[in-house]
Amino acid sequence: MTKPSLPQGTRDFGAAIVYKRNYILNTIRSVFELYGFEPLETPAMENLETLMGKYGEEGDKLIFKILNNGLSDPKNIAKAQDGFEKLLEGKNTAALTERALKYDLTIPFARYVAMNAGSLTFPFKRYQMQQVWRADRPQKGRYREFTQCDADVVGSQSLINEVDLCHIYHHVFNKLGLVNYTLKVNSRKVLAALATIAGGADKMIDITTAIDKLDKIGIEKVKIELQERGLNAAEIQTIETYLNIGGSNEAKLAAISKLFADNEIGQQGIAELNYVMQHCKDVHINIDLTLARGLNYYTGIILEAKAPETVKMGSIGGGGRYDDLTGLFGVPNIPGVGVSFGIDRIYDVLDELQLFPATIGNTTKALFFNLGDAEANAALGLMQQLRNQHIACELYPEKVKLDKQFKYADKKQIPFAIIIGSHELENQTCMVKNLQKGEQVAVPFTALTKYFETNI
Repeated sequence: MTKPSLPQGTRDFGAAIVYKRNYILNTIRSVFELYGFEPLETPAMENLETLMGKYGEEGDKLIFKILNNGLSDPKNIAKAQDGFEKLLEGKNTAALTERALKYDLTIPFARYVAMNAGSLTFPFKRYQMQQVWRADRPQKGRYREFTQCDADVVGSQSLINEVDLCHIYHHVFNKLGLVNYTLKVNSRKVLAALATIAGGADKMIDITTAIDKLDKIGIEKVKIELQERGLNAAEIQTIETYLNIGGSNEAKLAAISKLFADNEIGQQGIAELNYVMQHCKDVHINIDLTLARGLNYYTGIILEAKAPETVKMGSIGGGGRYDDLTGLFGVPNIPGVGVSFGIDRIYDVLDELQLFPATIGNTTKALFFNLGDAEANAALGLMQQLRNQHIACELYPEKVKLDKQFKYADKKQIPFAIIIGSHELENQTCMVKNLQKGEQVAVPFTALTKYFETNI
């Protein structure tokens, strides 16, 4: 007998959890559509070449590759064996694997835009809510299968898009009750300027990859990694000086304006940060010069949403500008910017802070008790009248002791019980009991719908 189990890093979701997750998803969806975004879905898997090389050195290691089917075919056995040997050498071969589960929603979106550029209306604004997979080490807030919610705009270079996306974060988090969130903001152009004065532009990826680990490993280990990546002591000192810049948002902008006074791309980045700050005064923005977002495709403003400090949780959202992502697929010069919400982490935060509304999951409003065939027949007709008015109800399927039916209603948190016995059937009435207040009242069959429209 096989003992039932789940793959590590995955989860089942019962009704109570699904209701709460849908509350988050529906909240985000409503805000996305309020800002003019339209839905899109892409396949669970992509061609391996679509994904590889797009997420940086660390990200590529976390891509779930899918073994080719048909390996039992004698023609494929030799190829597969050869493929396994080469895979062990760190190479991917078409004989072994040609597809992978999607790592995020951004690259598949870029692939979609590249394939459909001739038929899309630009600027093209889409949102997407789907599962993604990463071969990460499971821990709290980090899973191998999880849901992402993305909103992206492509075909526009305007910083108005960044402003809108910042307000989307603010709008969503306030609707969810996360009023003490923080939105960290930086610019890859500022980081490019840092690379220029601390080792050269060709060190950009090395520097951002190391900086991106600052929160996890600390400044000393970041310095060691920078040294291992070929930077000298003076260059590392320049980076450390930059990382130690503190104070208010205005103070940070003033400091980097001085540091990059002669760097054109750095000044562009600073101007863009200033623009976003000026138009997002109600958003909880913190300019974080250590923010790097270690994905290679970012080119401008980058964002990372953090949960309230009372909760020990990593980022609950992030994104940024990627002005030539579709160029990876042979369709250049389509600028884009987007953000993502980490649904699973947001769920954990809301759960810990007890921010889910108490009414979530109370779908069934009334339970008809089953006291026999004739009584059940009357209940069936009344149920359809209630359902036609969008009042959720159900009939207990078997005639059992009332105590068992009351326990069923209690466990499902059904607020009303409707009891039709022989006396009620004769008088065309039903006994409606408010299970939360312990009150009951006789209601004529003909007035039952009106009663619930008034009392729910």
